[in-house]
Amino acid sequence: MKPRLLVASLATATAMAFSMHALAADSAQEFVNKAAAGGMLEVESSKIAEGKASDGNVKAFAQKMIADHGAANAKLATIAEAQKLTVPKELDAKGKADVDALQNGTDPVDGPYVELQRTAHADAVELFESYAKDGDNADLKAFAQQTVPTLKMHQEMIEKIATTDTAGGKGPRTTVGGTPDPTPPLPGANSFTEDQAKGRIQDAGFSDVSKLTKDDQGIWRGQATKGGKHADVALDYKGNVVAGNK
Repeated sequence: MKPRLLVASLATATAMAFSMHALAADSAQEFVNKAAAGGMLEVESSKIAEGKASDGNVKAFAQKMIADHGAANAKLATIAEAQKLTVPKELDAKGKADVDALQNGTDPVDGPYVELQRTAHADAVELFESYAKDGDNADLKAFAQQTVPTLKMHQEMIEKIATTDTAGGKGPRTTVGGTPDPTPPLPGANSFTEDQAKGRIQDAGFSDVSKLTKDDQGIWRGQATKGGKHADVALDYKGNVVAGNK
């Protein structure tokens, strides 16, 4: 069984400030700021992956992100400028840190890029869905509504890539019985919903997932079965699944 894709090393994962933008926008200008920042991050990080990724699926995904988000960014700018709103022209500090870490990391780029894209798309879907429902500007609200399906398609694509083996990458660390890996589960802002957390744990080969609750460190914890063994399971914000004998 091939391992699942994960950040290539803990050092890179710790150093990279994955983009964790606040997910709601209270005004049209705030939506433009956050949507533009996220869109630029998608494009700039994908340009790096297009050139440095070793896996063909990752490269193809990066190319699609450059095309799709490039077009969406241009459309957002046109609407915002017509509404006399300011459009950011550069990455924000967090986005720049993410891109710099991706560009300068010593590990293969595939794993860090995939994890960045998973987080960025989870944030983008929530931002756009929220504004599509409650936005205060009709034109931007329509743009958000039209863009949500594409973002969800991207999210499905990157989740599929994350569950396959990729050159230079390693999968989410899963341990059943004995002593779990001493590093995961990692504390951090967790964007997985309960259903998504259950799905990720099931993808790691577990069944009968139950009693899932998210603790104050952002870690989903519950119970599950694998290979006939009952286990306590944990899922952190990076997708690491860790289990031990119950």
